Amino acid sequence: MIRVLHTAELATTVRARARALLYDIFDDMTESDWEHSLGGLHALAWDGELVGHAALVQRRILHGGKALRAGYVEGVGVRAEHRRRGHGAAMMAELERVIRAAYDLGALGASDEGAAFYAARGWRPWRGPSSALTPAGIRPTPDDDGAIHVLPCTAPLDLDAALTCDWRDGDVW
Repeated sequence: MIRVLHTAELATTVRARARALLYDIFDDMTESDWEHSLGGLHALAWDGELVGHAALVQRRILHGGKALRAGYVEGVGVRAEHRRRGHGAAMMAELERVIRAAYDLGALGASDEGAAFYAARGWRPWRGPSSALTPAGIRPTPDDDGAIHVLPCTAPLDLDAALTCDWRDGDVW
């Protein structure tokens, strides 16, 4: 079963379980990574217990001279013993429904393991250079090139052009 709730609607115990789940799944999970998942919607997969989490937060993405409203996907993970049962797809379907209805585009940073999953769902790899709008100005983020994926919605996108995200602590993409 998938439940979609805003961060403000998450019971303290559910929020703690979601955080623990992501820390169990990802060896390199940080507090900044968890913070990036807060303040928007959470798609939670339940199979007797919490087995999956995915979050959707709003960010500004600069592209083609415009600041676009992006539904940015964060903290996507399913416990290993519950993978390949449709939980990830069901969580993403809920978030993609919201992205298509409310945002100019969807965006996310995909791991090498996750890239094929997102591509099969219609997410497109960004081929152009990436950067972040930092307190010191626009700075290239070449380590993120090739890992950024977008879900086209209403904004015209040139996948070979520059893409700049708003600033945040930790991993900017």
